[in-house]
Amino acid sequence: MGIDYASFERLAELATRFRPEGRTLMLGRQHFRIHRANRNRYDKTLKRLGFEDLQRFDLLQEDGFSETLFRKLGFGEIESMDFSSYEGAHVLHDLNTLPPPELQNQFDFIYDGGTIEHVFHIPNALESVYRMLKPGGRFLSINGFNGWYGHGMYQFNPELVWTFWRRACNCEVIDCRSLPFDPKDGFGQTKMSDPAQTGVRLKLKNRIGPGRVYLSYEIEKTEESHLPDFALQSDYETRWQGAENAGATRFEKTGGSTA
Repeated sequence: MGIDYASFERLAELATRFRPEGRTLMLGRQHFRIHRANRNRYDKTLKRLGFEDLQRFDLLQEDGFSETLFRKLGFGEIESMDFSSYEGAHVLHDLNTLPPPELQNQFDFIYDGGTIEHVFHIPNALESVYRMLKPGGRFLSINGFNGWYGHGMYQFNPELVWTFWRRACNCEVIDCRSLPFDPKDGFGQTKMSDPAQTGVRLKLKNRIGPGRVYLSYEIEKTEESHLPDFALQSDYETRWQGAENAGATRFEKTGGSTA
């Protein structure tokens, strides 16, 4: 997708709270350009978030890619990963497959600005991110949620964030929200809570608009995180209690807690 104003704002906000000390990685070599319709918002956002010495043009580079943006915001010399070298990626890897040992536990920060939605084998892509992150590392994902018809193979749902990252991998979900492509969208950004807290699906009618909307989420891999034994949708797990099932659910594993 490249980095537009919406994803720029999330990156800049994250940079006020988190500065990686080691290697950083973006999935796909992301482009960055100033969208004319939002051109004044970039400078206002930089000022609001405390980047007093930066202006929007300081973040651009001649070839149209985004390494300068990441460096200026404080994410270090970011590497890029792609299936092909056609855009000059630093690391060649197919996210349909798990990463080799030399890429595991290597990165303090991984950014996905619209790459995983183009990967067929989503479970392997998500597990790859988990494996490549160090404990204490952060992952920021901004992928299609609604309105990106025909753009990639998938659009994503907050249920995936909470089911896979929180309950299956025991990572900390720091933020999960809808993010309109157009900052003038009247629905704005809406934070999405864990459906397992209520046992019913999220009600999204009138909470996100009909236009292009991202699902933006930030997670942290901790020392207590682990690869999943299973990942099951939360509301179905609730309904399946007391029935004969093909496998274990979180209720059997946790003794009935819905947390």
